[in-house]
Amino acid sequence: MLDVIQIHPADNVCVTTRPLAAGTTVTCGSVQFVLNEPCPLGSKLALTALMAGDKVVKFGAPIGSMTADVSTGEYIHTHNLQSDYLPTLRRGELIDV
Repeated sequence: MLDVIQIHPADNVCVTTRPLAAGTTVTCGSVQFVLNEPCPLGSKLALTALMAGDKVVKFGAPIGSMTADVSTGEYIHTHNLQSDYLPTLRRGELIDV
C-alpha cells in the first residue's frame, strides 16, 4: 500500500493514505522526504517548499493560501493554511453566521 497519493498531477501536495509516524520516509513520484511529525490519515504534505501567500493546489484546483512558509514534506493544515473560500477556524474558535 502506498503511504501517500498525489490526487492530480497539478497538485503541490500529496495526501496520506494511513496514519504515518514521525521519521517515516515518504516517496511521492520523484519527491522523497522524511516526516518531522506524525500525520493522521488524510493529511496534506507539501511536495515542494511553499511560501506564505502561495496557493495550495489539491484535486487540481487551489484550495487555499499558505499563512506560513513550509519545507518539502511538511504537514499542511489550518495552522499554516487559510481557505480562500471559507473562514478558517482554529481549535476553540467560533464564527458568527
